[in-house]
Amino acid sequence: MALYKIKVQLLIFISSFCISFLSAQDKEVVISIDKLSDDVYMLTGQGGNIGIYIGQKNVFMIDDQFDRLSDKIKAAIKSLTNKPIAFLFNTHMHGDHTGGNASFNTDLTTLVAHNNVRKRVMTGQQKKLEDKKITKEYYDKMLPEVTFSEDISFYDEDETIMAFHVHNAHTDGDAMVYFVNNDVIHMGDTYFAGRYPYIDLNSGGSLQGFIDAHKKALLVIGDETKIIPGHGRPSTKKELEIYVSMLEDVKTSILAAIEAGKSLEEVKTDNSISAAYDSTHGTGFIKPEVMRETFYKSLKGE
Repeated sequence: MALYKIKVQLLIFISSFCISFLSAQDKEVVISIDKLSDDVYMLTGQGGNIGIYIGQKNVFMIDDQFDRLSDKIKAAIKSLTNKPIAFLFNTHMHGDHTGGNASFNTDLTTLVAHNNVRKRVMTGQQKKLEDKKITKEYYDKMLPEVTFSEDISFYDEDETIMAFHVHNAHTDGDAMVYFVNNDVIHMGDTYFAGRYPYIDLNSGGSLQGFIDAHKKALLVIGDETKIIPGHGRPSTKKELEIYVSMLEDVKTSILAAIEAGKSLEEVKTDNSISAAYDSTHGTGFIKPEVMRETFYKSLKGE
């Protein structure tokens, strides 16, 4: 009986610790705001960077991080404006960019995304619905209500908001959003400023598509354009150009290793391949070894 009590007490302690730890994590998340132009702001918290455009009558929002942070994000937006959110745009399907969809999806707000985003969010939420972890109402509110295949435009007085699909980059449903007059572009997770990228090969991403996405952005933006990356601090065209050079340099080195018959394991453990960039780009979520593995698999078509 004494042993049983100890086990019960231990389980209670572990459960209490986990709850306290998760609560502390949420409390530690602060939504910070960067003003990038007269009308466009970047919100940083936990997950993908959020874009906020304050229009004449409404707000255009890009991505929404995690559901548990929705109240904090709403409070941050409220500190900027009382205007309603007319559109919520998902740059792709990952949960750190779409997790708050249901909380922001109201009668006043329309969710917009690429066709493949709806399909992949639907697949991910369907399992939760079947397991009764979410309600049908929650499931429906998670899904983008307007989708497109290549591009879509929004107009607000003098501002033109251009959204365009980039193929098989970070995923198979990535889209960038460019505010023409404000000269700000949100690149979603096709750009990880100052760190190695995460390319989701299992969701249709590819290294070449990722590089091509950067080059497409460079064709659209100008020297003074402010860039909202999916992760990292606000960036510039010059920094994006340097980032593309880094990607292509590492790609060239890994292609050479593949042509020399190097195995995946050999490339993963060969620090010399990316040594020139590891100190500047390899300290984030994606470590150099993981980056080299992803690049190798993508280039080999594995």
